[in-house]
Amino acid sequence: MSALELRALLADADQNGAYFVDVRDREGLEDAARELRFALAPIDFAGCNGKAEVLDRFAAALRFPAWFGGNWDALADCLGDLSWWPADGYLLLLDHVGAWRAAEPDEFATLLEVLNEAAALWSAQRQPFWALVPLSAPALDDVLEPD
Repeated sequence: MSALELRALLADADQNGAYFVDVRDREGLEDAARELRFALAPIDFAGCNGKAEVLDRFAAALRFPAWFGGNWDALADCLGDLSWWPADGYLLLLDHVGAWRAAEPDEFATLLEVLNEAAALWSAQRQPFWALVPLSAPALDDVLEPD
């Protein structure tokens, strides 16, 4: 996609959600988010060993307040608020999720549900909110066309 197309896509709150994307588009998506004055939160899952660590990484990347409870409900609450981090939109980049996703598929599915619920809340407020999972082309093919 061109830079203009990426900006138009990210600016469209009707399309909010959690999506798998080609890792080769990551840099362009980051650039588009910066141009749109979005809050950008890369979250690195490399070496992640469980739900608690995932939640800690979200808390650090999104600058969660001290009251964050460290569970899925608290993550949903924080993602639906973000008043401490005002921006024109939000782009979360969930990097290196492969190993954690394979080890904890149910937890990963729960995370996607939480992210999509937050995206729907932001969409209702006409505020862009994206949670993107950059994957290599072969990994993306596996997700899009499972065996």
